[in-house]
Amino acid sequence: MVAFQRSWGLAAALAIALVIVVSGDALAQSGQPTSVNPTASSVKEGQLLDALKPPGSGPSAVTGRVSIPDTKSSVLIQPAGRDWRQIRQETLPFYGAIAILGMLAALVIFYLIRGRIAIDGGPSGRTILRFASADRFAHWLTASTFILLALSGLNLTFGRKLLLPLIGPEAFTALSQAGKFVHNYGSFAFALGVVLMILLWLKDNIPSGADLAWFSKGGGLIGSDHPPAGRFNGGQKVIFWVVVIGGVALSITGYSLMFPFVFTDIAGLQEANMLHGLIAVGMVAVILAHIYIGSVGMEGAFDAMGKGEVDLNWAKQHHALWVEKTEMKGKGAATPAE
Repeated sequence: MVAFQRSWGLAAALAIALVIVVSGDALAQSGQPTSVNPTASSVKEGQLLDALKPPGSGPSAVTGRVSIPDTKSSVLIQPAGRDWRQIRQETLPFYGAIAILGMLAALVIFYLIRGRIAIDGGPSGRTILRFASADRFAHWLTASTFILLALSGLNLTFGRKLLLPLIGPEAFTALSQAGKFVHNYGSFAFALGVVLMILLWLKDNIPSGADLAWFSKGGGLIGSDHPPAGRFNGGQKVIFWVVVIGGVALSITGYSLMFPFVFTDIAGLQEANMLHGLIAVGMVAVILAHIYIGSVGMEGAFDAMGKGEVDLNWAKQHHALWVEKTEMKGKGAATPAE
C-alpha cells in the first residue's frame, strides 16, 4: 500500500512537471513573454492607445459602443485632451503673463524715456472734425465690450491662481458666474462693433507707401520727426487689422465654444479653445499700447474719439496728408475751439 502511494505521488509529480514544460514550450513558440517588462514597447501608453483605437476613430480618441442616441458618450479615452489641458493650465497663463506684463513694463519704460508726446508749438485754438458720431459709436462699442470680454476672459485664465486666494471661493464663484454671462452676451455687441469698424474704416486702412515711410521714421514716437500720414497712420492701421482679424477669429472660435458640437467635434472644440485664449491675450497686449497712445502717451489724441474734434496743430503734426485732403475738399474746416 505504501509502495502504491509512493508510485502514485511520483506519477503525479511527473505529470505536473510535464505540463509545465509543455506550457513553457508553447509560450516560447508563440512568442509570448513569460514575464512583464515595464519598459517594453508593448506596454507603452501611446502604442497601447493606438492598438485599442478602432479603425476610423481618429488619432485622438479610444471609443466603445453605446446604445443611446448620443454617440459622443462612446469616447472612453481622449488623449488629445491632455494637450488641451497643458495649454490651458500652463502654456497660456505663462505666455499670457509674459505678453501682458511685458507690454506694461515696456510702456512704463517708454514713458519714462520719451515722456508725453506734446503738440509742436502748442494747441492752435482751432479744431477740425476728426471722427463723426457714427465713427465714435463704433469705436466705443468695440472698445468697451472688448474691455469687458478681456477682464472676464482673463479671470478664466488667471483668476483661480490670483483672485481665488484673495477673495475666497464664494465671492470668486459669484464673480466668475457674472463674468460668464458678460462674456457670452457681450460678445454679440463686440462682433457688431467689429463689423461697423470694417464698414466705416476699411477703405482708409489699406496699406500704402506712406506707411513704410511712417515706420522707417518711428512714426514720430521715436525722435522728433513726424512723418506725414493720411486719415490713419501705419500704427493705427496695424491696430485696425489686429482688431478686425483678431475679432473675427475670436468670434468664430468663441461661438464654436458657446454652441458646442454644432459646428465641430470635441477635437475642434479643443483647438478652438486654445486658439481663442492665445489670440485673446495677444490682442490684450496690443490694445494696451493703443490705450496708452490714445490717453496719457500723446497730447490731444483722446479728443479724436472723446469729442470728435482735434486741435488743428495736432492734426497737421500727425495726419498732415489727411488735413490737406480734407481742406481741399472743404470738409471739416477748422473752427475756433470753444
